Amino acid sequence: MADVKKIATREGYGEALIELADVYDNLLVMDADLAGATKTGMFKKAHPERFFNAGIAEGNMMSVAAGLAASGKLVFASSFAMFAAGRAFEQIRNSIAYPGLNVKIGATHAGISVGEDGASHQCCEDIALMRVIPGMTIINPADYYEAKKAVYAAAKMDGPVYMRFGRLAVPTVFDDDYQFEIGKANVLTEGNDVTIIATGLMVNEALIAQEQLKSEGIAARVINMATIKPIDRDAVIAAAKETGVIVTAEEHSIIGGLGSAVAEVVAETVPVPVIRVGVEDVFGRSGPAVELLKVFGLSAENIVAKAKAAVALKK
Repeated sequence: MADVKKIATREGYGEALIELADVYDNLLVMDADLAGATKTGMFKKAHPERFFNAGIAEGNMMSVAAGLAASGKLVFASSFAMFAAGRAFEQIRNSIAYPGLNVKIGATHAGISVGEDGASHQCCEDIALMRVIPGMTIINPADYYEAKKAVYAAAKMDGPVYMRFGRLAVPTVFDDDYQFEIGKANVLTEGNDVTIIATGLMVNEALIAQEQLKSEGIAARVINMATIKPIDRDAVIAAAKETGVIVTAEEHSIIGGLGSAVAEVVAETVPVPVIRVGVEDVFGRSGPAVELLKVFGLSAENIVAKAKAAVALKK
C-alpha cells in the first residue's frame, strides 16, 4: 500500500466546487472564516464575486444560505463538522431542512482524525445529528475521487445534503472513472463468511482487514456505504441474508451513525448479529491523527478482531 496516492477528501470538495461553477450559473459558496481549511478558498480565488465569508457565525451563515436558496441559488455552505452540524443544528433543521431548501453543507475536519485540535473539534456525533433531520441526505466519501463525485451528485439533486470530509490525507480507493450514485452502495470484495460495511476513511481499513482475513481463511465481503442516508437497504439485506453476520466500521460514534443505520435495517428485515467498529461513546483527545485512529480502535486490526468475533457467532 506504500505506493497508493494519499489525499484528503476536503481537497476533492474544493476542486469540485471550482468545476461546478462552470456548470451552474446560480452556484454560490459560503464559509465561516475557515476557507483555507475547508478548501473553499480555492473557489474564492477563482470566483471571488460568488463567494461569501459569513465570519465566525455558523448559525447566521446557514440562515443566509437558506435565504439565498429560497431565491433560487444553489448554495454550498462550509465549516468544520463540529460547527456546521453542532453549532448550527437549529438553523439547519428549521431554516434549511424544514422548507426543503437547496443548500449543500460541506462539513470538513470530521472525526478523530482532526488530530491535535482535540476533543472540542473532533466531531464524532454529526452523522447522528443529521440523520434525525427529515429529508436530509448524508454522504461520507471514502477518498478524494469519491468526494469529487459526491459533490457533483449533491449539486445535481434538489434538497438539503450534508457532506462529510476529512482533514487527514487518506489512500485513494477509487479512480477518476468511478461512478458515484446517491443511495447506492458499492461491493468492493466478495465473500460469504462475514460482511464488512464501511464508510469514509474506514473503507481503506476494511480492505486491509479483508486481505488479512483472507490469509486466515475467512472470506469477507466489503461494502462501501458512502451514502448513510438514504442507506442502501437492498445491499444491507443481501449482506445479512448471504453472510449471516455484519461488521460496520466508521470514524464516528457507534451511536447514531452507520452502525445504527445498518442495525435498524437488519432488525426490521433479516435479524443477524451486527458488530460495530467506531468511537465507543467517549470524547476524543489531542494527538497525531494516525496514532489516535489506532488508540480509538479505528483500524484494520480492530476490524479483523471484530470480524472473527462475528464469524464465531455463526457456530
